[in-house]
Formats: sequence, C-alpha cells, structure tokens
Amino acid sequence: MGLTRFLGADAASASDGTAGRKAPATVAPRSQSKSADLIYDQILAQIEPASAVRMARPELTARVELLVAEIADQRRLLLNHQEQQTLAAAMVDDMIALGPLESLLHDDTVSDILVNGPRQVYVERRGKLVLTEVHFRNDLHVLHVAQRIASLIGRRVDETSPMLDARLLDGSRVNVIIPPLSLKGPCISIRKFTRSFLDFSKLIAFKSVSPELARALEIASQCRLNILISGGTGSGKTTLLNAMSSLIETGERVVTIEDTAELQLRQPHVVPLETRPANVEGRGEVTARDLVRNALRMRPDRIIVGEVRGGEAFDMMQAMNTGHNGSMSTVHANSARDALARVENMVMMANINLPSRAIRGQMVSALDLIVQIERMRDGARRVTELSEVVGMEEDAIALSNLFTFKFDGQNPDGTLSGSFEASGIRPRFLLRLENYGHASAFLRAIGAKGAEG
Repeated sequence: MGLTRFLGADAASASDGTAGRKAPATVAPRSQSKSADLIYDQILAQIEPASAVRMARPELTARVELLVAEIADQRRLLLNHQEQQTLAAAMVDDMIALGPLESLLHDDTVSDILVNGPRQVYVERRGKLVLTEVHFRNDLHVLHVAQRIASLIGRRVDETSPMLDARLLDGSRVNVIIPPLSLKGPCISIRKFTRSFLDFSKLIAFKSVSPELARALEIASQCRLNILISGGTGSGKTTLLNAMSSLIETGERVVTIEDTAELQLRQPHVVPLETRPANVEGRGEVTARDLVRNALRMRPDRIIVGEVRGGEAFDMMQAMNTGHNGSMSTVHANSARDALARVENMVMMANINLPSRAIRGQMVSALDLIVQIERMRDGARRVTELSEVVGMEEDAIALSNLFTFKFDGQNPDGTLSGSFEASGIRPRFLLRLENYGHASAFLRAIGAKGAEG
C-alpha cells in the first residue's frame, strides 16, 4: 500500500488532533537502531505533510504504527513492538508537533530548553542546567523543528532570515538562530511559560525574600511607588514583577507592554500590548517605544513594561514623571548601580539631546526603588538588594540600601545560607506612604527607628 495514499485517506474529515493525545515520546529517534532510522527516513520522505497535520493525533499515530510494522516486516528489521510504538510516536511528533522536544515541553520540572545543534540538548531544572539524552538525527532535523515553530506564527527561518523570536501557542518564548550565524548548527532556546502564579507567600517559602522584605515590596506596590526590577537572564525578574503587580488595586487601569506576553495580571482592567517584528519585507515593525508612547494616550493609571531594552526607557521615565505613579519595569543588570547606568545609556539611545546630568535628574525624579534579584550558584533566586533612589550628589545618583542579602555559607546539601538584613534607614518617599496609611508598616518592615506599633 502506498505510504502517501495511506496517510492521505480521510484526512480532511479528521478533527484538529488535540483530543485523546497520548503522552509524547520520551526517546529521541537517534537513540533507536539503524533499522529504525531506515524506517524513519522512508516514511518521512513519502508522507503528505498537509494531510498529516489535518488528521487527529490518535488516528495518525495508529496509521504510522501500522506503516512502521509493515516496513519492518518487508525489510525484516529487528524491532520489537515497544520500539515500533516509540518510533511511531516520535515520527508523529515530528509531523505535527516539535519532535524530540515534545517530551521536554510536557515535563513540568523543566523551565528552559536549550538546543545546541543536533547532539546537545540542555534543560534547566530547579535552577540548574542539565544535559539530557534527547538528540536530533542531524542538523536538518533541528531545522525542520525550527521551521515548524516559525510556520505556526506565519514567519520563516532560513538563510535569508537566520534569526527568529517567537512565541508558542502555550505562551513559551522561543529564539532560533541557524547557520551561517550559528557555527554549531541550528540552535533553539525555549523559555517555557508557566501558568503557576507565585505570590509573596510562595517566594517566602522558597527563601527568595524574607517576610519583612516581602512586606516592604507589597507596600511599595500598593502605594504606587515607581519600581525598577534588575537582574540577569533567568534570575526571576518577571516572576517578581508578577507578584508585585498582584497588589495593584482592582479599580486601576493598567497597560502592559511586552515583547512576548508573560505577565499574569489578574486585575479586571488590564490592557496588554505586544510588540511586533518587521515582516519579511522589513515593514510593519512596532517597537516597545511606539507602544509606550501610545499607552500614554490610553489614560492609564499605571504602565508596566516587561523589559526596557532601548529608547523606550526615555518614554518610561517621562511617564513616571507625568502622573503615572506605580509604574514598573525590568532591566538586565548585575546590580542596582549597574541598572541606573543601563537606563541612562538606553535613554541616550532615544536620540534625546540632553546632557548626562539632566538625564540623571529625570531618573531620580522618576524612580523610587530598584530591586536587584539574582540566580545564585545553588539555583535559587533571591532578592539581593532593595535600594532607594535618594537623589543627586554632584553628578552622581545616590542610592540607599533598605535591604541587603548577606551570604553566610553553604549548607551540607549544597544550598546557600544567608539572611536579609534591613538597614533601618527612613526613606524619602515616606510622605507618600503616609497618604496611603502604610508608613508605619513600612518602617516596621525595614526596621527603622520610631516605627509605631
């Protein structure tokens, strides 16, 4: 029986393929025998991809299993029933899903998937990178998966467009880079989207913050302080931003701006905006700066920018200085001081002809707090600094640490021990806290003298 005709029969009448889905294959095709590779190549070379995509997954899987058994019998290949089922499931993943990555996408312990060519697939589990046994068959196999990701969002990835930023249907972020830019073959990086919401009680349980630090951050969010969260890649900036944004009053109008939607605001009056890359002709790009400018015309109470990366930093500072108190954003930086330097450089990227002192003056007026978060060598994410932006000292911005994480040592199980130490310094924004009735509670949280109760 012809393979194309076998797969194509009745395909148009099948459902969308989501019902009755089996668990994805846990063994990569490459880990099968050479006999399995022969079957794999023969079937993939002769199927009709359009027909396969239209078929329900259970039906497609059943038909591929029959084909695998037929070819194995014809060629007298030594594959037992379990190996045939595993091979068929892997092939179906390649036809209608993301191939060897499917098992990792369904693994709740995995937060990041990093494909460095066909032979090296890492995942992050509990903050640690681990090399997996998952393999692709060759560079073309990796490229096939990358192109399927691109096709899901109407984009392409090839030699003329060798880089891709995208989002999967479940919200996971994907970056693809292929040769000639990548010298190790096609590389895919996936930051999985998690729907589990971490509030401050969970962050306390994970020892990311202390109860006192958590209370200070809760009050800062409720009292509409302008907050910048700083940290490295994968340090937990978005998780912390989600926790802080959960304290926003339900009556406030919030506009969020992101490259890829990750924020999980639960308030009823939220308007999420997302940037758009240029199309294949190089047109139609909508940048974060475009969206920040547009957000100012939407009568927001707060503006939340998922991450400032360029000239939108200037517009964000302007928004914070023009009545949009309580706005928040994140930035990639290694310390609170570095975060200020990065924001200053990004404001300059906006081609604003202002001297450095004037830019710093605007930053001092705009920002109240900088929260520094770090992924430490034991894999845990911890807030290491809570710094107040105090003012200008000559040409420099003065910071005052309200909380600092003090490292004590390493426990027998490899985890790090330490404590969150409060400085007890009374902040300059105390009057705003008094207007919301939270001044005493904040002073108690930071251990300041004269705190009531």
